[in-house]
Amino acid sequence: MSPFAAFLRLELADALRSRWVALTGLIYTGLAGAFVWFGLRESTVLGFTGLSRVLLNLANAVILVFPLVVLIATHAAVVRARTSGFCELMLTQPVKRSTWFLSLLASRLIVLVGPLLVLLVGCFIAAFFVEPEPGLGVIAFKSVGVSVALVFAFVGLGLVISTYARTAERAMVWALLLFVVTAALHDVLLITVLLRTSLPPQVVFAVSALNPTEAARVGILASADPELSVLGPVGFWLANTLGPNLALSVAIAWPLALGAIATLAALRRAERMDLVG
Repeated sequence: MSPFAAFLRLELADALRSRWVALTGLIYTGLAGAFVWFGLRESTVLGFTGLSRVLLNLANAVILVFPLVVLIATHAAVVRARTSGFCELMLTQPVKRSTWFLSLLASRLIVLVGPLLVLLVGCFIAAFFVEPEPGLGVIAFKSVGVSVALVFAFVGLGLVISTYARTAERAMVWALLLFVVTAALHDVLLITVLLRTSLPPQVVFAVSALNPTEAARVGILASADPELSVLGPVGFWLANTLGPNLALSVAIAWPLALGAIATLAALRRAERMDLVG
């Protein structure tokens, strides 16, 4: 067994012992069950009903839940291994730090993305037996792409927090602050700036798109409503300026780029930091 496979097996076993897989699966299943119950009822929200509505609402819900779940799962991964003595034990083995770090990254992605993929694929398969709908597979595929990109972005950000924080308590505070800023305060701060200043639409969109959560939300809406009418004037401007395909591309490419930058920064820090706590 290669060192990477050994570390990956160890990290996955630790995730199973700590019931992270069960927790994420329970959260996603609860959300899916709620939206199946309401989504299969008659509604004209966004002009469609049935399982396509279920997938859209589920994707929008997990976009809000993902940052918190991912940050909780990753914020203390490195700092806890450092303070518990695991890293000191690892240094006695003929392995590279990068090998352990990449296995840690892979295990977190498997634990966080795996249950969601199972649910989305399950909804897609159930559509053939419950209520066949044209275009449902495209919506499911786009939802998976946006969700995976968003998870990767916050996994990278969580690992950055974990490598720079000196204690698990500080890492928790930083993770909560990041979640609050990206999930709640970003909209409030942006609206406050708009009320006091007159910014061009390009600047407003650029500032909003810097938040991976907002970019993912626009991508999910664009996959189901190409006109983005649910966003009002902003949606019409985005639809006419970018178009649904480019909006979806930004929603996937920017979180992936942000996650890659954050992961590289965390890897560089892990290779140079003092691992003996």
